[in-house]
Amino acid sequence: MMTLGSLFDGIGGFPLAAVHCGIVPVWASEIESFPMRVTQLRFPEMIHVGDITKLDGAKLLPVDVICGGSPCQ
Repeated sequence: MMTLGSLFDGIGGFPLAAVHCGIVPVWASEIESFPMRVTQLRFPEMIHVGDITKLDGAKLLPVDVICGGSPCQ
């Protein structure tokens, strides 16, 4: 089983595509409240790690794939 971490997650487009490919979304980095609520509804088991500028990669759960949608539009 492959796993995914999503940076600049938005409404979870990458995690949504991932589950269709058999990949499990583990965590996401997003700061806007509405997109976070959308992904929390879609993926209640996914961990929201917050602001990318405050992340410590050594403290994130390891994943097989890291994706990102920067810059946010």
